[in-house]
Amino acid sequence: MSQRNVLLRRLRLAAAAGSRVQAPPAGDGLEIAGVRAFRLREPSSARRYVLLRLETRSGLVGYGECPQLSEHELALLQRTLPGTPVTAFERIGRRLASQPMLRAAANMALLDIAAKHAQVPLFRFLGGPTRFKVRVMTALEGDSDAVLIEALKRARAAGYRAFSVPLPPVAARNQGRAFVLATQRRMELLRAAAGEEADFVLNGAAALSPADAANLCEALQQFHLYWFDEPFPASNLPAARRLAAESITPLGFGRNLTEPLAFQNLLREDAVDVLRPDICRHGVTEIRKLAAMAECYYVAMAPYHDGGPVATAAALHLAASLPNFFIQEIPFPAAEAARLMRTELIGAPVEHVKDGFAQLPLGPGLGISISEQALNKYKDEQA
Repeated sequence: MSQRNVLLRRLRLAAAAGSRVQAPPAGDGLEIAGVRAFRLREPSSARRYVLLRLETRSGLVGYGECPQLSEHELALLQRTLPGTPVTAFERIGRRLASQPMLRAAANMALLDIAAKHAQVPLFRFLGGPTRFKVRVMTALEGDSDAVLIEALKRARAAGYRAFSVPLPPVAARNQGRAFVLATQRRMELLRAAAGEEADFVLNGAAALSPADAANLCEALQQFHLYWFDEPFPASNLPAARRLAAESITPLGFGRNLTEPLAFQNLLREDAVDVLRPDICRHGVTEIRKLAAMAECYYVAMAPYHDGGPVATAAALHLAASLPNFFIQEIPFPAAEAARLMRTELIGAPVEHVKDGFAQLPLGPGLGISISEQALNKYKDEQA
């Protein structure tokens, strides 16, 4: 077939496809009419986040979350989103492709509205549930073994049974035997405090050299870690592939990645056991795409989350829609005032944990009800 005929055939196919596309019904009120942002800070905590509020012409409201949002970025959203149907997830995602945190927050809010319009919880809107409760873990905060043990006891009393543990201070690029022994002692102390039924993830924070990571994997085999999280930067594919092949400790990567190709490279190289996309960098729709890709390689999903309770609600709905979901990280602030704020803000116990599991929110959309009073009460004055 000549090049001209091929071109003509493609044009005819494109025209035929275009003629079959149905325009969205006019006047259904699902076009975005308003965009607002609320910058919040937890009391007695350094954790800050921004809630994005979208409102439709019919009055439906949805919320999303991102770590930060400048006035310039808010103005961009206020220019580009109004008039767009809330169901145009892909179109809006492409518009915001260069700003992943904005895209993630908008995606959560759009899905919240769409599921509310359908009068179903978001996990049902996404085709779930694949489970009726969600296995969760929390990251222990502290700079010493004693502080970490106290944090573990608080989290365990709150219902958590899985914990992410930070490394001892990393003083140099290449650690010695003393660092390995310090990490072993930390794990032994935490294991004794938590009991044999607890599970642990070791958080490397991408701070180690491949050689140090390999030494730790060998030294910590008896602890049967859930996985070793970000032992070194995920961009070091050869080292990740080598460590995955030589160690029995599973490896987790992806917290700081933004491009789908970077995740695909990890999967192709057989360099990852647990994929860790950040819910506030990718949003629900993008992580579902990554999960479908990971499922082809028999890799589990454990989305990273260190933000606010709106993202927690989105993460729980996401977990219920993923066949290859493993566990969801949920922040558990040390200060009681910060924990109270998180509950007060969303008006639902989505972060209530029992025996290591959180229940699915059952209300329409994200299943939360944002308190306007709490938005004003916990406003970040330094923003």
